[in-house]
Amino acid sequence: MTKDELRTLLHGYKHGRLDEKAIIERLTSMTSEPLGFATVDHHRELRQGFPEVIFCTGKTPAQVADIASRIVRRSQPLLATRSDVNQFKAVKRKVRTARYSEVARTITANEPKRPAKDKGTILVITAGTSDIPVAEEAAVTARMCGNPVETLFDVGVAGIHRLLSQSKKLLSASVIIVVAGMEGALPSVVGGLVDVPVIAVPTSVGYGASFGGVTALLAMLNSCASGITVVNIDNGFGAGFAASLMNKRKQLLH
Repeated sequence: MTKDELRTLLHGYKHGRLDEKAIIERLTSMTSEPLGFATVDHHRELRQGFPEVIFCTGKTPAQVADIASRIVRRSQPLLATRSDVNQFKAVKRKVRTARYSEVARTITANEPKRPAKDKGTILVITAGTSDIPVAEEAAVTARMCGNPVETLFDVGVAGIHRLLSQSKKLLSASVIIVVAGMEGALPSVVGGLVDVPVIAVPTSVGYGASFGGVTALLAMLNSCASGITVVNIDNGFGAGFAASLMNKRKQLLH
């Protein structure tokens, strides 16, 4: 159930078109939809502010398309992550407005028409160009959650002047996501420059001793900069969603 659906129910009750029994029945029904291979949680947007997100890895194109169509049918925003072209084609046949980002590997539909006016900007930074796919997943997620998003790519510590020359962007952001592989040093640098939440995302980019992102993960967990939050390796979605929640809480405090 979406917030708009809940408002409609309450409006109907207020004006006598629905009685208490009908309200209770509507609130306790269709909170989830079993499909055999999946159970779609239609109540999640009401609880968390955003509907269920489809993680496409391991799902067939038909399964992704079926879940996506059930979400869009209720006029909810659609976000599917870690998708491929075949999964997108299957979704597109059922959801004509669906769009695919080859870089972020996301499928979206019913995107917000514009960012919420009361939200600050989420800035997504990468250490290198190879980190962009994870960063774009974070950026798409944050935009789908209604946030203004800006990006700053390839400004890692190997050429720190590239980052320092963008101080205006750093200081104007409400939340910053820093995506880095290799030695994972960039979040510590950014964390020492700003007074807003910094979310560090280690990536699996790097040579052998990077151990598929473990080196960057451990570096970020052991950062000397105060208050850095670290998500799992390559978890751009988790970073984008967490940044949106932080941005929302920040606005509520003002």
